[in-house]
Amino acid sequence: MNSPTINGERLWDSLMRMSSIGATPKGGVCRLALTDLDRQGRELFVHWCEEAGCSVAVDRLGSIFARREGLNPELPPVLLGSHLDSQPTGGKFDGAFGVLAGLEVVRALNDSNLRTEAPIEIVSWTNEEGVRFGPPMLASGAFAGTFELDFVLSRTDADGKTLGAELERIGYAGARPVRGHEVAAYLEAHIEQGPILEKEQKTIGVVTGAQGQRWYEVTVTGMEAHAGPTPMGMRHDALVGAAGMVEVVHRMGLGHPDARATVGKMQVHPGSPNTVPGTVFFTVDLRHPDEEYLTLMDVRLKADCAAAAEDLGLQLQLEQIWHFAATPFHKECIAAVRNATAGNAITHMDLVSGAGHDACYVARVAPTAMIFVPCKDGISHNEIESATPEDLAAGCQVLFDAAVHLAGPVREATEVS
Repeated sequence: MNSPTINGERLWDSLMRMSSIGATPKGGVCRLALTDLDRQGRELFVHWCEEAGCSVAVDRLGSIFARREGLNPELPPVLLGSHLDSQPTGGKFDGAFGVLAGLEVVRALNDSNLRTEAPIEIVSWTNEEGVRFGPPMLASGAFAGTFELDFVLSRTDADGKTLGAELERIGYAGARPVRGHEVAAYLEAHIEQGPILEKEQKTIGVVTGAQGQRWYEVTVTGMEAHAGPTPMGMRHDALVGAAGMVEVVHRMGLGHPDARATVGKMQVHPGSPNTVPGTVFFTVDLRHPDEEYLTLMDVRLKADCAAAAEDLGLQLQLEQIWHFAATPFHKECIAAVRNATAGNAITHMDLVSGAGHDACYVARVAPTAMIFVPCKDGISHNEIESATPEDLAAGCQVLFDAAVHLAGPVREATEVS
């Protein structure tokens, strides 16, 4: 039996068709979770899955599961997927590649008239991006038991609409329970969203785990004063204190090759050109693949920010609002990806994911690994996000071979009919 291959042109055509839903002027997409455009993307995906002979079920958080039955339906499935929702100015491939690569695996098995021992399921998780309903990865987090169902359903958007009500509105409040489904393995294909593969001229990133993350909200309070009459040495300038704290964060990120430290949002009050700022609010995002080192970063952030506030007579409120522990992926799943890459003579390297993905939550309840392919200049969460058809096809072929290995021996469908 010849080794089956995926159809790269069909994969590309499916990605382009999906990207036409919510297409933006600069070539990206805007399909925010549970909007009408998200509904259209879901309906197209469900249509394709049913066309491929899959049975489709939707859970109570709107995640879609499309099942290709195995020779032994009692075995837990190998799960392949990602998400279809996007950033407001997102790219064509973030999330959608993983979902549609899973679909292409099923289509390629159909083309080859092959059956796997275990079932294969494609999943599209709800609200991975967390743009409209925070925090991110709500549905996969609930699947893993991190979030309670009622908590997720009660999340609100900027207009006060709840996630649960919007699921009902678009017709994707399903009946399948969110938890309690045994999974043999989970594989997620994704663009890297960083520049390393391109820089190293490698086609596949064998993802060994994901960085831990800690998010903080920081409020620095001083005293508002007139910019003219108030001597410099008598000011309690909240912005000067915050600026020193931003420098602390930046130096922390430079302190280790794998560390990442970012201030991504800042608000200055009262925001008048001739008033010494009295209050500054900003956010901090710390990341590292080693949980012990991430804890050291946490300690240093709190100590150095407190010292900066004390030097200027400022008050400091620093609150950690989210902690996502560093996630190692499963050795057997990593090996399946690595072997599939080597078996296809594709250049590859090991990577740690710098971003959070649904795989990070699923890894808490099932053996998990990820497959990265390059994106141009490492750009993602941007309308100009770009990946080549050849790299995407290579990633999908690796996904196919790894999934088939994990799902058990394949046989001609005519042998069991």
